[in-house]
Amino acid sequence: MKQMTLALLASLSLAGTVVPTAAAQENELVVGGKNFTEQQLISSITTQYLDHLGYDVDRRAGMGSSVLRQAQENGQVDLYWEYTGTSLIVYNDVEEKLGPDEAYARVKELDAEKGLVWLEPSGVNNTYALAMRAEDAEERGIATISDLATVVNDGAELVFASNAEFYARDDGLRPMQEIYGFSFGRANIKRMDTGLTYSALRDEQVDVAIATTTDGRLSAFNLTVLEDDKGFFPPYAMTPVVNQQALDDNPDLEAQLNELSARLDDDSMRQLNERVDVDRQTVEDVAEDFLINEGLIDA
Repeated sequence: MKQMTLALLASLSLAGTVVPTAAAQENELVVGGKNFTEQQLISSITTQYLDHLGYDVDRRAGMGSSVLRQAQENGQVDLYWEYTGTSLIVYNDVEEKLGPDEAYARVKELDAEKGLVWLEPSGVNNTYALAMRAEDAEERGIATISDLATVVNDGAELVFASNAEFYARDDGLRPMQEIYGFSFGRANIKRMDTGLTYSALRDEQVDVAIATTTDGRLSAFNLTVLEDDKGFFPPYAMTPVVNQQALDDNPDLEAQLNELSARLDDDSMRQLNERVDVDRQTVEDVAEDFLINEGLIDA
């Protein structure tokens, strides 16, 4: 992290809200973000919020997941919002099934050894899910992934849309099919970009699609999320993760980010995502509206 001249920033806690004073915080903070809508939004929300608090912020959004993680470990990125399941499985090779609280505690402990501090998790759990058109799922009697497995094993050839990451990752398609005891069959799997899976499902080009639980297109396209009744998908609590050095240099930062984290949950994140992906509003405008409505920045 680039160290600049430090001026005083006094922060007051008023009714649970961190409020900046007129003094400016001049430490530069590099805020990272991944290359999908939710991450574009949260990096913009964080950048505008910290800018309002007086920080000099450099936003680097649109990065690949592994590249972003490496950049943070190398000190090139000070903070970004990571998901508990991603860090556990992809970066720490934890294979055992853990509940939300256990997953958070484990990843907090493991990443602390690398100088990365997990702050308070938000209420956003953006885990993977399987989705179907609501009408089709109801007609076929499919409410859970076990129901889906039964229908496929009974001979239905359902076409599945997967992005490349879910197709290949350790908590992805292959192990999911093994746990639930079924297979779509290679001929019935269509790989495509993440954003296309929802429209392909809506337009009846496929029968089932990989989704994430906070995507705004689920409600906009009248899609049903199948219950993960065997608990295959790990928790993916979206949490601000900060280099220890950045916290040492900025004593108010932890409380300020925890205040922001407390304002986010699945419903609010899904609505924000929908405004970008469905209503075609800009990431910056949606992020600003959220902060204004939450009273975290001035209109």
